[in-house]
Amino acid sequence: MQHPRPTATWLKISAATLLLAASTGLAFAMWLENGAGIFLALAESGLSWCF
Repeated sequence: MQHPRPTATWLKISAATLLLAASTGLAFAMWLENGAGIFLALAESGLSWCF
């Protein structure tokens, strides 16, 4: 039974972490840009209490 090389495993984990951090940052940036509009639209329709 062969074990994967530790460097390859470390690179896969770090790439996945980088991708997750980038997508989280993008979602947060989009929320900062559009969050007020989203909240006001929800408030107008009476759904802001769910948020």
